[in-house]
Amino acid sequence: MSTLKVVAIIQARMGSSRLPGKVLADLNGQPVLAWVLRRTQRAAGIHQVAVAAPTGDLDDPLAAYCAEQGITCVRGNLHDVLDRYIQTARQTEADVIVRITADCPFIDPGLLGEYVRKFVSADPPLDFAANRLPEGRTIPIGLDVELCTRAALETAWHEAKEPHQREHVMPFFYEHPERFRIAEFKQQPSYGHLRWTVDTPEDLELARAIASHFLDDTFAWTDILALFEANPELAHINSAVQHKDYRQVDERR
Repeated sequence: MSTLKVVAIIQARMGSSRLPGKVLADLNGQPVLAWVLRRTQRAAGIHQVAVAAPTGDLDDPLAAYCAEQGITCVRGNLHDVLDRYIQTARQTEADVIVRITADCPFIDPGLLGEYVRKFVSADPPLDFAANRLPEGRTIPIGLDVELCTRAALETAWHEAKEPHQREHVMPFFYEHPERFRIAEFKQQPSYGHLRWTVDTPEDLELARAIASHFLDDTFAWTDILALFEANPELAHINSAVQHKDYRQVDERR
């Protein structure tokens, strides 16, 4: 039985360039963030869920929502998200960090629990793992999960210098694979062409269409797959949206 404290840290901000305020946008009567929090909290093996948010007036409503929900919210630099993660990991005394973004309302508790179990039981121990790496993805966009040890994250925090490494938290691991024990959790068959995140108005329209088909938020990702197979037109709602490359940084720095 692992004694490691596993903390899911959800990065969130109100100032999205493509869909401002998206994390508190309404999704079937609840903010998008509420979906992410609840579904993450259901995952086996996760001991605490925290939010890493920017400082500043724009994100005060986000911090206020977390306070209302009893969720730890650690605030820091807008663009240095890696620093926000390490500060949150330290404050929550995390041994293992699970990175999730607040624009993924359909994050899957079953998959999360499976990834956590594999990570903490790995022999030899892992430093970093993800269900998609830059070389390609096999999981729908919006189910992305990354895991690392606190020690590995401290290394990245000390040594990462490039803007994209700071803003996107984990690229230091992608770019220095020789220094870390890394695993990729692949999905077969591949569903990497599907997009279930909320980063644009079209994405939000699709998310609302998906959510409207279910009575509550306890459905699994495989239920969404079945929904898409029965209603292939759903995929067209956001099919024109271009996914950002991990090396892109916010030009508003």
